[in-house]
Amino acid sequence: MSRARQPPLVTGISPNEGIAWTKVTIRGENLGTGPTDLLGLTICGHNCLLTAEWMSASKIVCRVGQAKNDKGDIIVTTKSGGKGTSTVSFKLLKPEKIGILDQSAVWVDEMNYYDMRTDRNKGIPPLSLRPANPLGIEIDKGRFPQKDLESLFPGMSADFTSENFSAAWYLIENHSTTSFDQLKTAVVNLKKQANKKNEGSLAYVKGGLSTFFEAQDALSAIHQKLEADGTEKVEGSMTQKLENVLNRASNTADTLFQEVLGRKDKADSTRNALNVLQRFKFLFNLPLNIERNIQKGDYDVVINDYEKAKSLFGKTEVQVFKKYYAEVETRIEALRELLLDKLLETPSTLHDQKRYIRYLSDLHAPGDPAWQCIGAQHQWILQLMHNCKESYVKEQKGNALLHSPMLDLDSDVRPSPIGHLSQTASLKRGSSFQSGRDDAWRYKAPQQVVFVEKLTKLVVSQLPNFWKLWVSYVNGSLFSETAEKSGQMERSKKNARQRQNDFKKMIQEVMHSLVKLIRGALLPFSLREGELRQYGGWEMKSELSGQWLTHVIQTVRLSSESLTALEIPNDMLQIIQDLILDLRVRCIIVTLQHTAEDIKRLAEKEDWVVDNEGLTSLPSQFEQCIIRSLQSLKTVLDCKPGEASVFQHQKTQEDVCQLSIGIMQGFIDCLEQLSTKPDGDIDTSHLSADVSSPDLFGSIHEESSLSSEQRLLIALSNCRYLERHTFLNIAEHFEKHGFQGVDKITQVSMESLKELDQRLFEMYIEFKADPIVGSLEPGIYAGYFDWKDCLIPTGVRNYLKEALVNIIAVHAEVFTISKDLVPRVMSRVVEAVSEELSRLMQCVSSFSKNGALQAKLEICALRDTVAIYLTPESKSSFKQALEALPQLSSGTDRKLLEELLNKFKSSMHLQLTCFQASSSAMMKT
Repeated sequence: MSRARQPPLVTGISPNEGIAWTKVTIRGENLGTGPTDLLGLTICGHNCLLTAEWMSASKIVCRVGQAKNDKGDIIVTTKSGGKGTSTVSFKLLKPEKIGILDQSAVWVDEMNYYDMRTDRNKGIPPLSLRPANPLGIEIDKGRFPQKDLESLFPGMSADFTSENFSAAWYLIENHSTTSFDQLKTAVVNLKKQANKKNEGSLAYVKGGLSTFFEAQDALSAIHQKLEADGTEKVEGSMTQKLENVLNRASNTADTLFQEVLGRKDKADSTRNALNVLQRFKFLFNLPLNIERNIQKGDYDVVINDYEKAKSLFGKTEVQVFKKYYAEVETRIEALRELLLDKLLETPSTLHDQKRYIRYLSDLHAPGDPAWQCIGAQHQWILQLMHNCKESYVKEQKGNALLHSPMLDLDSDVRPSPIGHLSQTASLKRGSSFQSGRDDAWRYKAPQQVVFVEKLTKLVVSQLPNFWKLWVSYVNGSLFSETAEKSGQMERSKKNARQRQNDFKKMIQEVMHSLVKLIRGALLPFSLREGELRQYGGWEMKSELSGQWLTHVIQTVRLSSESLTALEIPNDMLQIIQDLILDLRVRCIIVTLQHTAEDIKRLAEKEDWVVDNEGLTSLPSQFEQCIIRSLQSLKTVLDCKPGEASVFQHQKTQEDVCQLSIGIMQGFIDCLEQLSTKPDGDIDTSHLSADVSSPDLFGSIHEESSLSSEQRLLIALSNCRYLERHTFLNIAEHFEKHGFQGVDKITQVSMESLKELDQRLFEMYIEFKADPIVGSLEPGIYAGYFDWKDCLIPTGVRNYLKEALVNIIAVHAEVFTISKDLVPRVMSRVVEAVSEELSRLMQCVSSFSKNGALQAKLEICALRDTVAIYLTPESKSSFKQALEALPQLSSGTDRKLLEELLNKFKSSMHLQLTCFQASSSAMMKT
């Protein structure tokens, strides 16, 4: 059965040589999946598992132990991969002996020396008496291999403090190249050192010489007396006297040295006490030092001192130490409370929060300070948002804005991310926040707009630090930037995993509060009644214009992009996208509604000044109004990254379509209102001529007022231009800006426009054609004229000339307004006249020869005059009229008819010129 992972392989070690207890870093492959997966680690045959610290699958840190072999492999054994191999080796060096007076870059282990000092049976002098160089000459280290020396002197040592000291080994190792003269000097130095040791004993003897001499004299006297007396009595007496002398001498000595010995004991006690104070002054001064460092803010020093005191005196049994250590713990507990208060204090920078959390962690504060800080920061942000709303609501209601330190974000040391975003090239757009504006802008903008800017700036300035604090809490960087405090990091990550849902709820609560506060100010109808009481409270005198809503949308978009840059999950920010979509929809609706109102007021701006094409400025004003409205919605209609189309909902499409149709219909109603106003309702005193117009009749500025027929003609000209140009251009703009249902908008608008055009045209025809038609019958039968009994025709009668003059007058009026309308109007007038003339001819019961010739002359004269305006209907009417007449049988009659027609055309050549000019113009068009 094969293992799930490959065996460990060591490919590097740093350093690759050193003495025992050297810290090394092992690198390789498959070095385990975790600390629990590591089963064994040997270097040069020594088990180093106890000091091993697993860092990753490619790195382990440990210390080299006391190994028997001076060089060997590094073998790693894991549970998942088994026993591994090594491609490198480690060389174990012998530690170099360093004397107490020698300079060294490392700390010398004095453990062995201390043991030798306390072993008094061996008689080894204390450290202070050990010479670093016993020979007193310059040491010249040889290059003899250590192995060769060990083989030459088995069981011996070159250390002169060792019991197995070998002088030969010492000389070979330290003086292999020393000259003989220098060695002789070394012998002299050794003798001097030996003499110095004997001086102590000799001085002791010299100090007691007088005592020895007195004792000697006493013994000599006793001996002589015993010899002289030669009796036991004398011996006993002298012995007694000797004892008395010795006792007196002893008592005298005690008396003499008692005070000195007492002072010596007192001095020794004082010295011992001072030594204790000096040795443990760190602990005795620590409470005062803690207070001083806390006042200076040097919390790092306090924590380091506390850790040192805890390691030295945390488990002491000495009562004095216990007392002082208890005082230290009291000070540290007060420091914990102080740091926790500073941590939960708001506002606070992210740097300070991390610093206080690390301090509390190092002081082993109870609970989870990091999570407490996150909770306090969350409540702080929510409180800021609601205080902001309350302040602006009060200001809107007329109360003075209360200055609150909580809202004074301009004094915050943290830079505004919005200001940073406006300069960030990645966002590729400018910021519209009020930081770069004059203070006067605040007085012009509605309170709701200023509130939204303030609220979003508040959230964007506070939330990044809140999010970064959570990220640091999750990855454990609150406690250490490295992996040295892995235990704290693991506990932090575990707590973060358990509280991940709680933090998500915090972020969602902040987002919901932000969105609902903005909705309460701008879209109150989107909130429920209970939410409206909590998040609303604004006085909605009038709804914001589309321009201000566009500004608000830009503000919220900037805030959303700032929060997205923090890598906050999109599901937490989706509620902001929903808000932006609702604001965009509302902005479009409001803008179109205001546009419809502006279109209705265009009637007041009609100046009735006609250009060369028979148009006033009204169609252009209408088109420009629509274009400006759509251009103002461009940023609203454009979808930023992550945003949905504003027309994604069917209801929005229908509402926008209906509003667009309403705008078009409103302008059509405006046209109808202008064209059908009574003369007295229109002020034309301000009318002026278009001096660039080359038409013969000039402009209507010569008239003191416009007639209803003239207004109808102007309206018809405008309608014609709207149908052929304006409405089509507007439809293109709608499509360009992504509007849905443009075909429907265009179709409905065109139908309505055509209906208006037809109504106005019928009204004008009624005004102009009816009088002409009505004058035909009375004119034909004027003077009791009878078709049965009439004279030979001498020319066209006056009634037809009057009808032609009236038709010419209509032509002139239409031509003055719009040349393009002439064919349409004249054709319709000719149709009416020809139809009436046909009816009159068909009503005649019989014609005489002269009557038939007179009727045919007049019908042909009229037909030939208006020939260019004949339509199939008018041609049919003229045909029916001619068919109602008797046919001319004689050539004389036909010749007479032709002569009379030519006479008529010649006599009215000037009047008929307009028809020819119209024909030329019509053919050009």
